[in-house]
Amino acid sequence: MRGGHLPLSQATRSREVIVLGLGPHITLRAPVLFRPMSALERYGHCRAMWHLSSRAFAIALLGVGSVALSSAIAVPRTVDPLPSWSDGIAKDRIIAFVDRVTTPGNVDYVPPDDRIATFDNDGTLWVEKPFPVEVYFMLNRLNQLAKEDSSLRLQQPFKAALAGDAGYFHTSGVERAVMDLVVKTETEMTQERYMADARQFLSSAFNPSRREQFVQLAYQPMLELLVYLRANGFQTWLCSGGSTDFMRAYAPKVYGISTMQTIATEIDRDYRDVHGMRVIWRLPHAEPLNDRARKAVNIDRAIGRRPLFAAGNVASGGDVDMLEYSRGRPGLSFQLLVHHDDAEREFAYEELDSVSLRAAARNGYTVVSMKHDWRTIFPR
Repeated sequence: MRGGHLPLSQATRSREVIVLGLGPHITLRAPVLFRPMSALERYGHCRAMWHLSSRAFAIALLGVGSVALSSAIAVPRTVDPLPSWSDGIAKDRIIAFVDRVTTPGNVDYVPPDDRIATFDNDGTLWVEKPFPVEVYFMLNRLNQLAKEDSSLRLQQPFKAALAGDAGYFHTSGVERAVMDLVVKTETEMTQERYMADARQFLSSAFNPSRREQFVQLAYQPMLELLVYLRANGFQTWLCSGGSTDFMRAYAPKVYGISTMQTIATEIDRDYRDVHGMRVIWRLPHAEPLNDRARKAVNIDRAIGRRPLFAAGNVASGGDVDMLEYSRGRPGLSFQLLVHHDDAEREFAYEELDSVSLRAAARNGYTVVSMKHDWRTIFPR
């Protein structure tokens, strides 16, 4: 069976079992790692698990690592692993799927090593409007560079970026223009300098439309889903068109995702002497944007297997190839597509050609309506 579709009778019955474990009792068999949680992780994740016992709560927040737990822990059947999700088909399918692939003896059982979940970032895990967060970081850097070199204000695509001329990017080719910006603003410096600049930006930068810090605009239902999957032995990976190191600056704190589980657009690097110290130097060249078919290629390069679970969003059609790559694995798999249809609580936007929604209808993805499937969107 593909696409995460389950008969509603099965989905309904599966809700009787707490799928934070394997069956009526919690048994966490996946490798896990104890580590301290940041304040932001606790804030984003504890709402999902506030009603668990303290012992079960600790297990629910564990990431993938090297220490195994094998004891069974009983938890009341009334626990809701996805409290920010509205009751309905999407939530039922997720819970039923996780139950089926994590229950030993089930025909659809998948060993922990093969429980790979890949997530797009912008628009899937946090807000991507008016522009993706990294675009604001690049504009901030470009303004600094333009103060040192005023000729940048006369060169495209920097002129258009500094003037806020979005039309230029659409007419001249978004990917090429964006990659020019990436190379100009995120290279010719040490790796340490870049990471420090990225973290400093994220510590104070605000989304101009919502007047909230970018790091506060992760989607609460997706944070719960990440915790839920990890509690059931899944590895959670990012697979995004953004640059690898920019996402590494926030992914552990915001999503609980390791820096080692980030698949994204790579900057070429060199190991060289700078002022008598050996450093990693960011070269002015980037690999092709990690989008569309490149996502499938780079998942294979980084992980070497098709994802059991893959999640993207309706925006540009850039996630369809990743979802199809997941759908092509033998046996049961799950593809999730976030639909931005809530202008009041977030943003509402569609693709002109509806390529993602048409692929979902054709191939059986589970489409998640922000308006109808999420009780709340942002952490409170």
